[in-house]
Parts: sequence; structure tokens; C-alpha cells
Amino acid sequence: MSSVAEQAAAPIHQAQAATISIANHAPLQYVLHLADNAVVLGQRNAEWCGHAPVLEEDMAMANNSLDLIGQARLLYQHAAERLNNDVRSPRSTVWPAGPVTEDTLAYFRGDTDFRNYVLLELPHHTGLVPSAGGTRDWSITIVRNFLYSALMVLVWEGLQQSSDAQLAAIAAKSLKEVRYHLRHSRDWLVRLGDGTDESHRRAQAALDYLLPFTDEFWTASALETEAVDQGAGVDVPALRAAWDQIVDEAIAEATLQRPAAVKRYVPEGKRGVHSEYLSYLLGEMQSLARQHPGAVW
Repeated sequence: MSSVAEQAAAPIHQAQAATISIANHAPLQYVLHLADNAVVLGQRNAEWCGHAPVLEEDMAMANNSLDLIGQARLLYQHAAERLNNDVRSPRSTVWPAGPVTEDTLAYFRGDTDFRNYVLLELPHHTGLVPSAGGTRDWSITIVRNFLYSALMVLVWEGLQQSSDAQLAAIAAKSLKEVRYHLRHSRDWLVRLGDGTDESHRRAQAALDYLLPFTDEFWTASALETEAVDQGAGVDVPALRAAWDQIVDEAIAEATLQRPAAVKRYVPEGKRGVHSEYLSYLLGEMQSLARQHPGAVW
């Protein structure tokens, strides 16, 4: 049996242990930003399951989605561990009772809680690009995957040196997957751009439509600045020259034209300001868990 003094000191030791554990990890909102990016695009790309142009691409897009959702799981587990260790963190009243889990963070947070890029929540079509069939345009999917994976190759490379050892390990695993995603989407971008007149027109329209949303990449948010200051995050705006080179080489090979840069509104998904499309996406993704609490991945 422990002494009275030992019992009195136990809460202090627990708090110190939690503080030390938290200090070794990336800021919570930064981890959630990475996780939300992965789960939102994974959910979007999964909408091609059973609808891709050919069977091989149906399987490729399904695998792409599984890779992204797998990354999201690891990141949400990392964030949940932090929340469970930090008793001071506020908990949403809509969350299920008990420890925070990956399911809590994926299924029981509202749209304004998500910190993903707006680019990733957009549907596979736009009024500016005629639909290829139903509500999906393959060119929108390919251009978005290319622009995002070109960034994440650089981000995951940098995060391998994160001061957060667990995040660095997730980065090493994710880097292998995103390199495949980049190669796949780049090959398709060239095929569409340098293909028929119709595929070229659609690829150019998709690039014109989506490229402005990448401005959000280059505007550092508070959560990113905090992560960089701690040595746990990557300075994304500093990656712009490398990203531009990857993008410019690909669109030149695809015989496409990069739209001229203009000053415009910069999306703020990292601050929880989203388009109306995220609400519909989350409504479909979260409905099962909310209707049947306790269901697991």
C-alpha cells in the first residue's frame, strides 16, 4: 500500500507524465489537419468505386482511397492518444462516452471542426466543366489527385524528420503510397491532356477550375506555424518552388497551359471555413456511425 505522501504526489506525477508526452508530439490541430485531408479525399475518391472508366481504374481508385483512409486512421489514433492523455482538453458533448478513438474524430466532429483543404472536398464536377457521366468527371478527379499528391510527396518527405517520432513514422509509410498516387495521376494527366480534343479540353478546364484552390497551400495557418516552431511540422509555403516545378513539368508534357495567376479569395479550410460540399460528404460518411453508435472501422 502506498503512503499518504505517495498518494498525494500521484496526480502531480501523472500530470507531469502527460505534459512530457504531449510536449513530444506535434500540435493536436496540426495532426487533425493532416488526418482530415486524408479522410476527406479518401471518401471522395471512393465515390468512383463501381463507376471508374475501366475495371483496372476502378481498382486503382479503390486502392488509392484505402491508402488515404489508412493514413487518416494512423493520424486519428495519434490524435486520440493525445486527447486521452491530456485531461485538460475540452471534449465535445456530442462525442460518445469513454476514451476518444479514431471513430470519435472521424465520425463525431462537425464540418466546422474539420481542417482539410477546401480543394479536397469539392465534388467530381463543376458547372464550369460538363459532366462526363452522372455527377462525375474523371478529369476533375485526376487533376485534383495530381495537385494534392505533388504537395504531399514533399510534405511527407519533410515530416520524416519531424520531432514527433510517431508522426515521422506515419510520414515514412505514407510517402511510399503518395509516390504511387502521384505517378498514377500524373500519367493520367498526360494521357488526358495529350489525348483527344475532348480529353484535352476537359483536362484544361479542370486545371483552370482547381488550380486557384491550391492557393490555400501557400498561406500558413496558425496550426501550421505552431507545428513548424516546435520542429514537428513542415513549412509548406517554402515548398512552393519544388511543387511548381513538379506541376509545370507535368502540364507541359500534357500540352496544357497553366492559367495566369490572379489575386483572389484564398480558401480557408484549415480554419474550418468550408464549402457547402463538405456537409454533404460528411453526412454520408458519418450517418452509419451516428445511427449505430459503437460501430467500428
